[in-house]
Amino acid sequence: MKGRVEVRILVLVTLALVAFGLVMVYSATSAAAALGDGDPSYYLKRQGIYAVLGICGLLVASRFDFHGLRALAPGLLVFSLVLCTLVLLAPPINGARRWFTLGPAAFQPSELAKLSLAIWAAAYLARRKAPQTLGELARPVGVVAGLFCLLILAGRDLGTAIALVVMLFGLLLVSGVPLRTLGAGTALIGTMGVLAIAAEPYRRERFLSFLDPWSDPQGSGFQIIQALIGLGSGGVFGEGLGQGVQKIFYLPEAHTDMIFAIVGEELGLLGTTAVILAYAAFGYAGLRIALACKDPFGKRLAAALTILVCGQAAINLAAVLALAPLTGIPLPFVSYGGSNLVVQLASVGILLNIAANGSRARASVSDRSRGHGRARAAGAGGRGRAAGRGRRDDLRRVAGARRGAARP
Repeated sequence: MKGRVEVRILVLVTLALVAFGLVMVYSATSAAAALGDGDPSYYLKRQGIYAVLGICGLLVASRFDFHGLRALAPGLLVFSLVLCTLVLLAPPINGARRWFTLGPAAFQPSELAKLSLAIWAAAYLARRKAPQTLGELARPVGVVAGLFCLLILAGRDLGTAIALVVMLFGLLLVSGVPLRTLGAGTALIGTMGVLAIAAEPYRRERFLSFLDPWSDPQGSGFQIIQALIGLGSGGVFGEGLGQGVQKIFYLPEAHTDMIFAIVGEELGLLGTTAVILAYAAFGYAGLRIALACKDPFGKRLAAALTILVCGQAAINLAAVLALAPLTGIPLPFVSYGGSNLVVQLASVGILLNIAANGSRARASVSDRSRGHGRARAAGAGGRGRAAGRGRRDDLRRVAGARRGAARP
């Protein structure tokens, strides 16, 4: 019964966030498009198509036994690695090489890399003892994750690299890696992150604008300031759905990274609180599914996928609220973006399958053969002990008969 409740929470929250995202994407883009003589429903139509594709992926993934993903993990990892390498040869969009474009469609391979790394790392950690030292952690999990992060950073996408690290940190924590080892790894990754920020001028500007956005209100601090203005002007109840003004040429990327600021302006504190509670409910349901799963691989994979969704949501919300530097991470299920929406919905489908099939742990072939061997040995031992007891009884009877015959 508990499992069914958590599944219902997961499905209802996911579909509600997707529907809410469609409404907010339309609200954030229609006014600017109408003023520019464009199609007010252009982004809504595209996001609707991605939502349908994502829901189809959710249904397929929910019916595919998650145990089969363990065998697919190495292939998915290599495929994602190849795509993340090839995208660096694609033409840049807004100065970044993150997307493959085919006509009106675009695909971001780093989104698939998140899912592939989660599946592979969960499968690897499920069949081995949790790494105890930094050296064990580095081989091969740290090396593989580091390679993905380097390729993603080469495409000027710091946000996705941060999301990968957050997901992997949570997965290692639930897998039993000691805190001292995770602390050492976090310190090392933090040092590399500082170097990555220092190496690119636009990253330095974002970091410095986070520390003091008012030092350059018309430049690097403009986006953060406009987001805060939108959130503050909404008050408790908001300006009303569709009535916000920040989206009209004031707030850059209002329909993607900054959509939470539009939610705050139009729906106020009540709307933003409802969104935060929705992600909290998603995290609760996902982690309860992970705890209830008896299969080691399913348990780790459910935790990784839940952390991936909720971790990205937390980073996005922190950036919009000026609690963290801007990283370009979208708000899951709500922000405009096809690749992110499709992959996240497929991840929910995997979570649903784990909830349905995770109560049975699949033993390996070697485990089953050892079990049969123990049963055969126990049976043979039992027969040997029974035969021994029979021979001892016969000897006792013969000895008693001889003693009786010897009496006068």
